[in-house]
Amino acid sequence: MTLDAKYYRPCVAALIQNSAGLLLVAERRDFKNSWQFPQGGIDEGETARDALVREMGEELSLHKRDFSVLEERPGYRYEFPAKHRRWGKYLGQEQTYFRCQFLSSDNAINLETAQPEFRRWKWIRPEEFSLKWLPEFKRGVYQQVMRDFFGLDLRDV
Repeated sequence: MTLDAKYYRPCVAALIQNSAGLLLVAERRDFKNSWQFPQGGIDEGETARDALVREMGEELSLHKRDFSVLEERPGYRYEFPAKHRRWGKYLGQEQTYFRCQFLSSDNAINLETAQPEFRRWKWIRPEEFSLKWLPEFKRGVYQQVMRDFFGLDLRDV
């Protein structure tokens, strides 16, 4: 049974690639060795692209001029385990993924923001992404995203 979209928190996520084709991942502050793509919720009245720009500023200190959107794909859903359910009414998240070209130098990335979410960041080849960096409930979405955007078949750990 597919649940109505109203049960999923609308979100965006960014696949940011540099000129060498490397992909930006960031380690969460609250979970050591938990690396992910920058992401965040879409606020009421906001478009997915507006949310992308806002989230890149809030999480990485990037401005709209620091990246360009190359590709956009909506509809990636995952459900929270019961112990992780937040925001009251939401059973999970539905994400729109954006593949972006990074246009600035690395020193434009600054994690010391008003509400820091990440402790460090790095560039990796897409095939270096490890599912073991993620909680189990997010792995299926990441596998699908990596298949759709990069043609990679990441194996579960």
